Amino acid sequence: MVKPDRQPGSRLAEGEARRRAAGIRALLTDCDGVLTDGTVYVTEHGEAMKRFSLRDGMGVELLRLAGVETAVVTRERSPIVARRAEKLGLAVFDGVKDKAAELPRLVSATGCERHELAYIGDDLNDLGIIGEVGKLGLTAAPFDAATPVARAVHHLCRAGGGEGAFREFADWILRLRAGGTEGDRSKGGRA
Repeated sequence: MVKPDRQPGSRLAEGEARRRAAGIRALLTDCDGVLTDGTVYVTEHGEAMKRFSLRDGMGVELLRLAGVETAVVTRERSPIVARRAEKLGLAVFDGVKDKAAELPRLVSATGCERHELAYIGDDLNDLGIIGEVGKLGLTAAPFDAATPVARAVHHLCRAGGGEGAFREFADWILRLRAGGTEGDRSKGGRA
């Protein structure tokens, strides 16, 4: 999906982005539309399949190695998401209808302060938490996010949901923490 009005990259001054990235201890992520492409296959028995990017899984591992934990925050209750999260060693906060209202519980559960959080989301139900986390932490969206979300975040990814957007955000945070610049790009692996 081509959206010519969008410019991928950071919307924070480099020094401010680096300062915030240095303090990140937990990256919270939506699932559908970020870790997946937003497609779900449904049979008469219910939800059957979702497609996840293996590069995003490596992003989780790279963050963990750098001392940054990852958790999924989603309104869905899905055995498929639970299974993927189990494989990657992620906490899951599911059934969350109002993510911004849930932020105090997420802060408590992660043991982080608000300035130590990052969030990536793609749709209108992510706007509230993006606004709250974005006051002190870092926020991002896949390139194919809903337009209001794409406009609200600190970093608009080049990749779409389920196509490595999470990994790109993870790499951006890690690159900033290491003193790299916006223009530096790393090559991804798979998990």
